Amino acid sequence: MQLYGSPLSCSLATRIALLEAGAPVNYVEVDPVTKRTSDGADYREIHPLGLVPALRTDDGQLVTENAAVLQYVADRLPAAELAPRDGLERARLQQWLCFVGTELHKGLFAVLFDEKAPAEARSYAIAKGAARLDYLARYLDGREFLLDRFSVADAYLVTVLTWTIATPIDLKKWPSLAAYAQRLQARPSVAAALAVERRLYAEQLARHGKPVPAFLRPREANAT
Repeated sequence: MQLYGSPLSCSLATRIALLEAGAPVNYVEVDPVTKRTSDGADYREIHPLGLVPALRTDDGQLVTENAAVLQYVADRLPAAELAPRDGLERARLQQWLCFVGTELHKGLFAVLFDEKAPAEARSYAIAKGAARLDYLARYLDGREFLLDRFSVADAYLVTVLTWTIATPIDLKKWPSLAAYAQRLQARPSVAAALAVERRLYAEQLARHGKPVPAFLRPREANAT
């Protein structure tokens, strides 16, 4: 398999899932500014929208959209038990993948990371997002994972919650979310994926002449 991704983007979730499963993958970094890949290709010729992740399967097919990529990886590597096979539990997995993707990733963080978004839009997204985080915090209170065990939905959620460090959102307001994020970030597959992608992200910033943000510097030092 070949994974196209950008450091610390939502493609981090697929890297986590692959590490969790112990599966080999050819990782191809996509520069989010130039849309060029680390091997020199124009990524838009691979995926016209220029979005990550995209997964090239062993038989050459391209799978896009984070929830679909994650479920494909889980089904391709069933021994890792990263997704329920079918029935209500599979529907629950899809429920949480949709929630993380729409209510948090796109509904909240995509707005906060959009440099062109007006202040009013950011304030609205934070206010609306707080209700979603309230809901999630209540659900996770007393639970270790979104389902009965670690799944690709957790890989996606911990990725998204990691982004809060670069936003005005303080997880301390939601103790169960803060505890969940801390616990999962210490999980070997998550910790390993974050260490790699923080380094790649710092290298990406350097290529574009941008300083490494303060929130990243201490973590990068710890990772190395």
